[in-house]
Amino acid sequence: MNLSEELDKIFEEANRLIGSSVDEADLDKNKNEYLGKKGKLTSVLKNLASLSIEEKKTVGQKANDLSKSLEEIVSKTRENLKAKGFKEQSEKEWFDVLRPLGETEPGTLHPITKIQYEIEDIFTSMGFEIWDGPEVETDFNNFGALNFTDDHPARDMQDTFYLENGNLLRTHTSAIQVRALRKLKPPFKIIGPGRVFRYEEVDASHETSFYQIEGMVVGKDISAGNMLYTMEVLLSRVFEKEVKTRLRPGFFPFVEPAFELDINCQVCGGSGCSVCKQSGWLELMPCGLVHPNVFKLNGLDPQEWTGFAFGLGLDRLVMMKYGIHDIRYLHSGNLRFLKQF
Repeated sequence: MNLSEELDKIFEEANRLIGSSVDEADLDKNKNEYLGKKGKLTSVLKNLASLSIEEKKTVGQKANDLSKSLEEIVSKTRENLKAKGFKEQSEKEWFDVLRPLGETEPGTLHPITKIQYEIEDIFTSMGFEIWDGPEVETDFNNFGALNFTDDHPARDMQDTFYLENGNLLRTHTSAIQVRALRKLKPPFKIIGPGRVFRYEEVDASHETSFYQIEGMVVGKDISAGNMLYTMEVLLSRVFEKEVKTRLRPGFFPFVEPAFELDINCQVCGGSGCSVCKQSGWLELMPCGLVHPNVFKLNGLDPQEWTGFAFGLGLDRLVMMKYGIHDIRYLHSGNLRFLKQF
């Protein structure tokens, strides 16, 4: 038997054996037997040295063709074995991925989300639009456009987390107000809910990440009286009763005059607790009339337009409404706590 005939015989044996492989391990074993470094096909080619130059070309080319054909057969057989394996596995281990595992309870909205939706409904009923903005902001949108100079001491009150490119995690959703000032034509009323970040010392009423709704009204002859009335309507509808409030003078670079709107602590009823730091009052809503510089920095004439702005901490509002003693519960992921709502 010459080498060419021997190659044909080896190919037939290999084709039959590889095609009948029962699994991938068996396939690899059969492939190695014929195509490996010490395989039968390789062993035959060692005898090429005894052939003439023309025979070497013919037999060598035939050996290469048969080797490629066997590689294709191996590849096809491997695909068939995988498909067969998947089919057998699916028949033995069938599982409905959409079927709930055991007994489950339907999910519910987080209390912060619930209060956010409720407040959005209240404000939209008063003609406000809901705006959104990114959590990663530019320094200008977060500070500069709101009348914070680079060395302004008020920046220390809102220390935050900075990125390498100079952007930052927003400290308030006032940045949404900045975007509205540049895009909307007055008069307008907007609110901007969202998550904010600050470098805070965590305690019962402070967190490094919390939620706000900030709002702004811009129009003709807007006064502090308009602002106070809006806030009182909001709080009375949230708490479903008249809530005792007080206004204190405050300082914020983006409003003038500036106020702190405090709410009578709903956790202790005003008697004093860890949430209100024994004062009976909780700072809930910084607010005031929009500073003329803010209008100028964002392309509006303060001689023509007036307005008010406010910021409302959703976490603290939830605490007041439900009598929660520690803000950290809201972000703990504790299902026993959250299921109460």
